[in-house]
Amino acid sequence: MVKFLLVEDDDRVASFIKEGLVEKGFLVDAVTTGYEAITNISINDYDVIILDIMLPDIDGYEVCKITRKRNIKSIIIILSALGDYEEKIKGLEAGADDFIAKPFHFRELLARVNAQLRRKQLEKGVFEFNKYADLEVDVELNRVTRSGKEINLTPREFNLLLYLLRNRERVLSKVEIAESVWDIHFSSSTNVVEVYINYLRNKIDKDFEDKLIHTIKGRGYLLKLKPNES
Repeated sequence: MVKFLLVEDDDRVASFIKEGLVEKGFLVDAVTTGYEAITNISINDYDVIILDIMLPDIDGYEVCKITRKRNIKSIIIILSALGDYEEKIKGLEAGADDFIAKPFHFRELLARVNAQLRRKQLEKGVFEFNKYADLEVDVELNRVTRSGKEINLTPREFNLLLYLLRNRERVLSKVEIAESVWDIHFSSSTNVVEVYINYLRNKIDKDFEDKLIHTIKGRGYLLKLKPNES
């Protein structure tokens, strides 16, 4: 699953961004200072870092430079109230992948994030981020189609499918799924993961010859195209 580090000392802005990203199915850690950011970046693997410039200790440009000097390849998107041409150049030269001036619309931020993620996936030889085989998920419209047929999912089913899709061809344990999709500590006494996997299978696989969602005995679940498998 895509993991973000949000570096923003304005509580209102941070809450707005984090809530929007979580709603779209992403995992988000949030810190308020540059030194906290460097510590987190050093011990965690983040796909995307959203970085404010004006922080209470060192500024975002310095955080960006340190991150790149450590050869960390996370996507870095700078957010700043300092939106003039020179500031944008400074941010890109520090190693940022993109620069968005405040104030901004969340949809613009999301579009730029998705564009950068698609670029990264293509660099790795992976096709479009929210597409796999004949399955396509439109996050903006909360729309799912398979072979062009629209499939109606509940919000929880949608988030589960998105998590499986973004971790395609990787076995996911029940613990990973429960903690990422439900944000709960997994308990062996609950069968919520199995129940929702079955809900998804009935909608995603039941009417199609080629199955996508598979149980890997003793390990968890896998989203992978396996032709002609019942």
